[in-house]
Amino acid sequence: MDFRGPGSRPLRALVLDTDGVLLDSAGLHAAAWKAALDACLKAVAGEEQPPFDSDADYRRFVDGRPRYDGAATFLAARGLGLPAGTPHDPAGSATIWAVAARKEQAFTDLLRTEGVRAFGDARPALAALGAVGVPCAAVSASRHARALIRAAGLAGLLAVIVDGEDAARLGLAGKPDPALFLRAAALLGSHPKETAVAEDALAGVAAARRGGFALVAGVDRTPLGSAAGPLREEGADLVIPDLVTLVRSAWGATG
Repeated sequence: MDFRGPGSRPLRALVLDTDGVLLDSAGLHAAAWKAALDACLKAVAGEEQPPFDSDADYRRFVDGRPRYDGAATFLAARGLGLPAGTPHDPAGSATIWAVAARKEQAFTDLLRTEGVRAFGDARPALAALGAVGVPCAAVSASRHARALIRAAGLAGLLAVIVDGEDAARLGLAGKPDPALFLRAAALLGSHPKETAVAEDALAGVAAARRGGFALVAGVDRTPLGSAAGPLREEGADLVIPDLVTLVRSAWGATG
C-alpha cells in the first residue's frame, strides 16, 4: 500500500502516541485510574455505582486524556458533579483535581514497583524509519513520558518528544484536541498533510482526525482485535496490530 496525503504528497514524518503505542504502560495507567475512580465512586455514591471498568471505561473516558480531563469526563458520564478544586488539592475524592492527584499517586507507586518497558516492535520500527529518513515524534499527556521513553532506550530514535510538561508550559489542550500532535509535527518541520499519526486511544484518533493528518493509524494491541471497530468508528484510516506493520504498509521499510 502506498499512503499519501492530499495532492499525492508523500508521508514525510510520523507522530506516535506513547502509552500503548511505544510503551507497554497503558495497563499501569488503567490500574491507577481504577484505584482512584473506584475510591471516588465508593466515597461519593456508595454502592449505587458499578466500579470502573479497566477496559471499556478506560478506553472510552480516560485513555489519552490529561488526568483532570479524564477524571472529569468519567465522573460526568456517571452523573457525579464534583467541584473542580485546584491543581494543588491532595489526593482524595472531594474534587476532580483530588481524584486526578490520587490517580497520579497510584501510577507513581505502580511505576516504582513494576516499571515499564517498550513494546518489542517499537525499536525496530523507529530504526527502520530512521534508516529511510522519516523523522518521528512521541506525544503524551503524561508528565512522566520523557523519562519513561529515555529509560526504555527509545529517546535516541525520536527526533521530538512532546509530553505533559510541555503541554502545561505552553498551554496546549489535551486530546481530543489536536494541539499536542500539531506541536509535534511543527517541531518535526512537517505539515499535517504530510504526516502520519499512530494512536491506540479513541481520543487520540479523534485528535489526529481533527488535526487534518494525512494518515491516522489505529494501533490495536488487544489479543482478539477488539479495539479495531471502535478505532475505525472514531476515524482511523487503518488499524494495525503493531508498528512494524505500519512501517511496511506506509513506507515500505522493514524493521
